[in-house]
Amino acid sequence: MMSAQPSIVIAGGAFAGLALALALRQGLGEVVPVIVADPALASRPSRDPRATAIVAACRRLFESIGVWDEVGPQSQPILDMVVTDSKLSDATRPTFLTFAGEVEPGEPFAHMVENRLLIDALVKRAEAAGVTLRSTAVTMYQAHDGGIDVTLADGETVHASLLVAADGARSKLRERAGIATHGWQYDQSGIVVTVGHERDHEGRAEEHFLPAGPFAILPLKGKRSSLVWSESRNNAARIVALPDDEFHAELEQRFGLHLGEIKALDKPRAFPLQYFVARSFIADRMALVGDAAHVIHPIAGQGLNMGLKDIAALAEVIVDAARLGIDPGAANVLERYQRWRRFDTMTMGVATNALNVLFSNDSTLLRGVRDIGLGLVDRLPPLKNMFIKQAAGLSGEVPRLLKGEAL
Repeated sequence: MMSAQPSIVIAGGAFAGLALALALRQGLGEVVPVIVADPALASRPSRDPRATAIVAACRRLFESIGVWDEVGPQSQPILDMVVTDSKLSDATRPTFLTFAGEVEPGEPFAHMVENRLLIDALVKRAEAAGVTLRSTAVTMYQAHDGGIDVTLADGETVHASLLVAADGARSKLRERAGIATHGWQYDQSGIVVTVGHERDHEGRAEEHFLPAGPFAILPLKGKRSSLVWSESRNNAARIVALPDDEFHAELEQRFGLHLGEIKALDKPRAFPLQYFVARSFIADRMALVGDAAHVIHPIAGQGLNMGLKDIAALAEVIVDAARLGIDPGAANVLERYQRWRRFDTMTMGVATNALNVLFSNDSTLLRGVRDIGLGLVDRLPPLKNMFIKQAAGLSGEVPRLLKGEAL
């Protein structure tokens, strides 16, 4: 069956795909049908146990598309952050760098949000806004002068002006388009686990740089924290396979007892870490967003936020084009999106890789140099403010949605 009106089809129903659908619905109204296709949409409510740091710019995006009112009260603002650098066996972990957590008075630079709450809020809002949600995959597509014909796994073909690949790091659509990626695998895995603790974290995030990689303690609502813990791949596999009591010993050695007794609240999982950037963010009537376009090291907590910056930029160029009567899938429209996002993505990828190389090692010399650097930054408020603004996603050419402005 062929649909009579050109649509915009988004393959992928996670954060980036759903947020893009809502942004397009807001900017285009009901004139252009917006379809999100993902088999995972059949699994509701979400059971994703992970949590994500949503920076200030992306919080503004969620506010603009009408989602933040739902998740905001259940999120935990990050009120301040401390950075330490030590060996695992060190008796103390001196603080070298602290950040106050506000980009503007009363606006924290980030909030911790549980993934399941955010996904469910996006789905609920998308249904209310009239976005078509299809719990099926995009299997084929054929671009031509008049548009792109997108075939779904249930056999339906949708005539669209644009296909957006938001289908993750192993994007089938990127592969089908013949878009290569440039990058590498790290000999590291990120261990993710939620921890309960006896005392209140008071909204403080902690980043402990240990020789194996960063150990981040990120505050959640209540007396809980989300951990993102980097280890070598072999050691990460060993740690997550340990019996509960042995895992607790490994956890306590890194976490410490500053928040009292601790306990893992879910089963720890290890995810291999990698870095790659797609050689092109666009193809004929196709745009890549989020993990389909880039994956970076989690050392700066920017991965998901970079994907949300993609969708803010793409939504803006599409809406601007539509208001001028220009086909949103036209090559010059997609080129504007690519110019806007690819350089920023490359810059962030290089920066996070450099941080990982600098901090994930056991060199006494490098440790001394970086600790001097952290101490200098801590004593220079203008430089600290610049880093906070960068981390909050408010530097450079910021799309309107990330400023909190409607399209």
